[in-house]
Amino acid sequence: MDDIVKQAMLKWPNVPHCYGWLGLDARGNWYMRDDRAQAQGGFASGVPGAKGSLLQHTKLIEFIQRNYAADNEGQQFFQNGPQRVYVELEATPWIWRISDHHQITAHDGSPANLKQCLVDERGWLYCETDVGFGLVHTQDVANAADAIGQQLWTIKEVNRSELEGRYGYVCSPQIRQTTKKPVD
Repeated sequence: MDDIVKQAMLKWPNVPHCYGWLGLDARGNWYMRDDRAQAQGGFASGVPGAKGSLLQHTKLIEFIQRNYAADNEGQQFFQNGPQRVYVELEATPWIWRISDHHQITAHDGSPANLKQCLVDERGWLYCETDVGFGLVHTQDVANAADAIGQQLWTIKEVNRSELEGRYGYVCSPQIRQTTKKPVD
């Protein structure tokens, strides 16, 4: 996390969290979701316009990725100075890029080491790594298949509906926030 972000958190410790305004898609792209996008539906709904606006500013994307983390409930967030901006996920917290030499890199450029490879009932390919759990980018499935074909990686089947619970992440912190029961 950037030092300037840590300093802002100390200076303003009680800034309310933000939900629904930032999304990470299944290809590792970041989206800003204004009121209009949120009114169209959930980030992963597939409804035209619900994803919001694709972020293209390199420095902003780098800032988000340097300050991207998860809370103790498995909700991904971007720490924007003193404000925690929770991230809506189209698929998983990490999107993996696989090189021709089967090296794994996260959507933020961080290297990762494979623990296990999984495939769901739709044929989507996932990797559990020392960094976390994520989806293999569609452009890199062939490289992953090559590693499987060479028996460098073994593959296990998994049900998509079990992924969030099994790997401890939340696709929609916004929905979770609105369905939480008040503490007595």
